[in-house]
Amino acid sequence: MKTYIFITFAFFPILLQAQTKEPELKLSLVQAVGLARENSTAALQAATLKETRYWQYRNYKSDYLPQVSLDASLPDFTRNNVAVTQPDGTVEFRPVANDNSQLNLGIKQPLRFSGGQVFMSSNLLRFRDFDRKQTRYSGSPLVIGFNQPLFSFNSFKWDKKIEPLKYEESKKKYTEDLEYISKMASTLFFDLLIAQINHEIAVKNKKNNDTLYKIGEMKAGMGKLSRDELMQLKLASLNAGKALSQADLYVESAMLNFKFYIGNKSDAAIALLLPEKLAKFDIDMSIAISEARKNKHQTVEFRRTLLEAQKEVARAHGDNGLNASLFATFGLSNKANDIPGIYSNPKDQQTLRIGVQVPILDWGRSAARIKTAQANQKLAEYSIAMQENNFDQEIYTQVKQFKLIREQMQNNVAADVTAQERYEIARNRYLLGDLSITDLNIALQEKDQAKRDYIMSLKNFWDAYYNIRVLTLYDFETGNRIGTSD
Repeated sequence: MKTYIFITFAFFPILLQAQTKEPELKLSLVQAVGLARENSTAALQAATLKETRYWQYRNYKSDYLPQVSLDASLPDFTRNNVAVTQPDGTVEFRPVANDNSQLNLGIKQPLRFSGGQVFMSSNLLRFRDFDRKQTRYSGSPLVIGFNQPLFSFNSFKWDKKIEPLKYEESKKKYTEDLEYISKMASTLFFDLLIAQINHEIAVKNKKNNDTLYKIGEMKAGMGKLSRDELMQLKLASLNAGKALSQADLYVESAMLNFKFYIGNKSDAAIALLLPEKLAKFDIDMSIAISEARKNKHQTVEFRRTLLEAQKEVARAHGDNGLNASLFATFGLSNKANDIPGIYSNPKDQQTLRIGVQVPILDWGRSAARIKTAQANQKLAEYSIAMQENNFDQEIYTQVKQFKLIREQMQNNVAADVTAQERYEIARNRYLLGDLSITDLNIALQEKDQAKRDYIMSLKNFWDAYYNIRVLTLYDFETGNRIGTSD
């Protein structure tokens, strides 16, 4: 009875550990991609960047809406000795105690078409002298004004064209970022899958080589196997052990990278499911290029870049040193001993000012700025033309490569099956003494290589699949554009 109790308690920690250990998580490629798009740090960064660009666009739009402001100084109290110059030139210091409070309500509206501004305001000022116990009011119940630069660069007009493109570009870029995350998740998925399959191969090879070595020892004991062949079997068993240790390390490293990218923080091991069911669809070259030109953020980026270059040329022409401005106001003003008096029979007031600044000599600086801006515009045009050509060429290459990879899949599947069968035949022949150890090792190597080639072809297929999605933002499987809601 005591022995039974001892054994029970001795194995209790082991049983507890087995029960609390997290179960193995099985993941398909589609599930892994979905997790990465939702939980990865890259996805969170992309979403944050999208939000930032949205608020930047909102900020731009608010700049062209009426701006209402209220300014006040309540109170503006002063108690001091002020120097007062006397008729004879001497200075006397007089005590002063007063309050200059003011309140101003204003609204202004930028004018996109001209770059000017219209505004309207109403203000009230109160002056109170504490020593003389006097209070006076002045104010402008209503003032309407206009401020217009003349012959100057109008940034409003260009921003109206450029800023919406920036926002559109950011939305397309976010969609691309998500597709790129899918591509990276696929790459890391297959890195781990290849490591796991290599580990399975290493485990099987270790088991087979250990078995063959034991059989070899039995044959050597009966004089049916030379020592040289026995040493070959022993060396193969040792090498299989080394390969298994290395495979363990590769699995651990690939597992960490994969789990970090998809946002999996659990300690559970992940077993990946082989994505052997391939999507069946054709990629039309003309559709791929056409959709890429419509959907990619680079298309909008090219338009924006050209507009920005044209904007700088216009700025160089506008900022040539010749500046003029027109400022005009019309309103009502009054003064009184109380607030109601300000609004009783106010008098009109007007302001008109035209300012002019004419350069006399700038040593060709304005002309140099214009030439520089024009040269930069040409450079932007050439660069965009080259990028568009490279862009189309990349799509052409990727589509051709995708078709080639899919065609090669059939051969890799057949080669894998054939190599597996050949190894089993070779192993049985060796056990019957009808095959040399050298030929057996060759069959083993071909078996392993065929399996790796098949898995690598799967990886290449899915890499190409997601790469096509990144390049075109088009789902050829469903025939729909890839996009996200605003």
